[in-house]
Amino acid sequence: MNIDNTIKDLEEIALRVNDFILSHLNGNPHELYAASSSYIRSGGKRLRPYLVIKSCEMFGGNKDAAIPAAAAVELIHNFSLIHDDIIDNDDIRHGIPTVHRKYGLPVALISGDILFSKAFEVLSETSNLGLEDKIIKKMVSKLSSSCVRVCEGQAMDTAMAAYEIIPTTEEYLEMIGKKTAALFEVSCAMGTLSSSNSSDIDVDNLAIFGRHIGVAFQLVDDLIGVIGNTKVTGKAVGNDIREGKKTYPILLALKTANENEKNKIIKVFGIRTCSRDELDAAVGVISSLNIEGEVRDLAYYEMEQGTRLLKKYVKNEAKGALISSAKFIVERSL
Repeated sequence: MNIDNTIKDLEEIALRVNDFILSHLNGNPHELYAASSSYIRSGGKRLRPYLVIKSCEMFGGNKDAAIPAAAAVELIHNFSLIHDDIIDNDDIRHGIPTVHRKYGLPVALISGDILFSKAFEVLSETSNLGLEDKIIKKMVSKLSSSCVRVCEGQAMDTAMAAYEIIPTTEEYLEMIGKKTAALFEVSCAMGTLSSSNSSDIDVDNLAIFGRHIGVAFQLVDDLIGVIGNTKVTGKAVGNDIREGKKTYPILLALKTANENEKNKIIKVFGIRTCSRDELDAAVGVISSLNIEGEVRDLAYYEMEQGTRLLKKYVKNEAKGALISSAKFIVERSL
């Protein structure tokens, strides 16, 4: 499957998962559900649900049985986005105001809680689609564990931003392995479980594939965060610098920059009150350092570590889609 077909496939699955999620995000008070569904309505590629569906299909499963699991993962992801935006004091996501900016902090916090709760509610619907109780129990256990790891990763990220010590690459990778990759990992595991035709080894292999793809995703996402085009990505550029986030691209930039360039970055690094001009100057410096190649090389390495686990399986359309989606993740435009 080529990239164009992957994008079309992503869009089709996104529409179906969105419809399922939105059918469950309604009630009173209206403002609470409007806030909780804000990011779902604004777009997004739905990569995690896509991995759920394709992992299920790779083992001969019916995508209908995987829709609740796909929705559950996306609900958890959106819960984490709302809270992440609050922590990072971000103003824009997907090209629209962040939930706490539009609806206020109290409603944003509660809307995140609603999403978290709804994830497990919709997962329980899987019992109506022919999956055995023991399979659903495994799904709940894996999703719960991934939520713990996401929270641990967020705490590590916040701590890294607060400390003056520059983390090692290994420490950074451990952090994103929890904060981001945990949901990619559980997406592939739950999708494989949804097929009912897989073994424990299959679940483990696809989970490891997902973990590596999740790390690759975050590497490129962090690159977008410092030198991306907001009009293309819908993500605010420079916030990671302003918030003092010690992402791999920023660590590379500080390592590569000369003294004058480094001073321009440090001048705004972790300074929330810095001016837009000062922030733009730092972004310009980082863009000029040609760090993109090194970041993408590490992302490609993670992708290859993941896709090699799929080579042992018989070639089919879903397997091809998983490999193609991994390439799409790494090769995304800035």
